[in-house]
Amino acid sequence: MAAILVSSNKSFSGRQYVYKHSSSTLNCEMTFGIYVPEFSGSEKLPVLLYLSGLTCTHANFMEKSGFQQFASKYRFIVVHPDTSPRGVDIEGDSESWDFGKGAGFYLNATEPKWSKNYKMYDYITKELIHQTIPQIAPIDQQKIGIFGHSMGGHGALIIGLRNPEIFKSISAFAPICNPINVPWGKKAFSGYLGSDESTWLQYDASHLLKSYTGPHRHILIDQGEGDNFLAQLQPHTLKSSENAEIQVRLQPEFDHSYYFIASFIEDHFKHHLKNLA
Repeated sequence: MAAILVSSNKSFSGRQYVYKHSSSTLNCEMTFGIYVPEFSGSEKLPVLLYLSGLTCTHANFMEKSGFQQFASKYRFIVVHPDTSPRGVDIEGDSESWDFGKGAGFYLNATEPKWSKNYKMYDYITKELIHQTIPQIAPIDQQKIGIFGHSMGGHGALIIGLRNPEIFKSISAFAPICNPINVPWGKKAFSGYLGSDESTWLQYDASHLLKSYTGPHRHILIDQGEGDNFLAQLQPHTLKSSENAEIQVRLQPEFDHSYYFIASFIEDHFKHHLKNLA
């Protein structure tokens, strides 16, 4: 089913769109945003996929980060999806802010209760970027980058590292780096994936970096030193390997908010521009 336009707003040299569509992967209706700069008829543009954090929808990044000026300046299509399935009523999916609705953790659930709908990993890597977006905008499939914040930073790292043939550049703001060892990750992974912790490793960036053998990646991480969630984020667990160079920039006084993201987001556009060249 084709995506349906919800809204369109002029922003800098481009337009900010919101669409909804029926997702065959998640078995529900989903909403996503996409910014498209001006382009010529035959032109294909590089793409950045932005993944948001816990409790967010597609709208937080669109309304709070100010990214549109840099997407326009550096001429990127930017896609920003929701953080979980919506419109499905599963017992327990609205009881807490860090599990269920708004907290899909960008994995494929295997526990029967959740596995029909909570497949954000497949939604991002297969349906959204390859099937849905090409119907809307002229994307260059050879120049796709991924970034995100907090839970979305976790998603950007694990999806980028596991799919280097799709995502050629990676960055993150305050990502959850070692989810198998922190409360947020343990709660989500045990709920979605079950008690066999060996299955959790495929969604842990600190573990994936140890075995990454794909094309060389330079990964930019920005982390606020005043972040109240540092104990959950564990940036020190990210270690460079032969094929993946990790640059963690600790930013004094900055917290976990969109004020932090807005302060450094242009650097991330420059990072992706360089790495997708």
